[in-house]
Amino acid sequence: MIDAHLVVRRAGFTLDIELNVAEGEVVALLGPNGAGKTTALRVLAGLLPLSGGHIRFGGEEWGHRPADRRPVGMVFQDYLLFPHLSALDNVAFGPRCQGMRRGEARRLAAEWLERVGLAEHAGRRPRTLSGGQAQRVALARALAVRPRLLLLDEPLSALDVDTRREIRAGLRRHLAEFEGASLLVTHDPLDAMALADRLIVIEDGRIAQEGAPAHVARHPRTDYVARLVGLNLYRGRADDHNVALGDLTLSAAESLSGEVFLAFPPSAVALFRTRPDGSPRNLWEAAIAGIEPHGDQVRILLDGPLPASADITPAALADLGLAEGDTVWAAVKATETHAYPA
Repeated sequence: MIDAHLVVRRAGFTLDIELNVAEGEVVALLGPNGAGKTTALRVLAGLLPLSGGHIRFGGEEWGHRPADRRPVGMVFQDYLLFPHLSALDNVAFGPRCQGMRRGEARRLAAEWLERVGLAEHAGRRPRTLSGGQAQRVALARALAVRPRLLLLDEPLSALDVDTRREIRAGLRRHLAEFEGASLLVTHDPLDAMALADRLIVIEDGRIAQEGAPAHVARHPRTDYVARLVGLNLYRGRADDHNVALGDLTLSAAESLSGEVFLAFPPSAVALFRTRPDGSPRNLWEAAIAGIEPHGDQVRILLDGPLPASADITPAALADLGLAEGDTVWAAVKATETHAYPA
């Protein structure tokens, strides 16, 4: 297991997080730009010094080891393959640096290229490879050094959508077979949900939330996480099924007491030109602050006593005749409004 307390101080920013990653576990670090995710990876790799804390793996202290004496494999965002070397020699580079004979290193590299499906591309230079092929060479290079810790910094971000889907599936298989600890940095919630056993969300250099992917997706605790998983999120005070959010009270599916988070998806918000008949409990009047495409839906940004996002179809937008600045009534069913302890 890796047991790390990472403290890095720079002008105007401090990273201070504790990480524990078991061997065979894949942990994803998520967070907005500048949160400290890549800094954490570079410190673990020995590319940046610690300002404080420690890094231990299996009881061994790594904090003062230089990068070339750490059993770490790293896949960089832009892969950083050596342009003058073939795919085979890129993969053989690490084992050669560890003292392996050239022939043995090249045989090992050939085995890894075959494992990632690139045996027939062994002699090609990086500039002649596609993005997906370059990513697989970078992964093979990282794994060829037999690391105990695998670090992946946005490994799929440079790929187009179709290639990303294919490479994600292959990467998931290789991570499942890897016996060491794996730490993945990504901005993409789909990559994190598909690849990781556990998520750690970093904001402003601190851990804001962590847990299993499904739990984090259902129970966001910050605005960033809520946006990431596509939920409207609020903090209020619960009394049974009622949650007070300032001057507005909504009814939730759960019965709780005290400080809570309350969340519902944009797809659960229904919009009306006039106040709907009956007496829906979760109803408020709002102004349209923005209208933007969102996949095959249209996202309506609502301002007012409860700022929210609502997803409707283009047909519904036309039927309602909505425009920015219009006033509408928004409603959410209590069964789709979920509360959980803050």
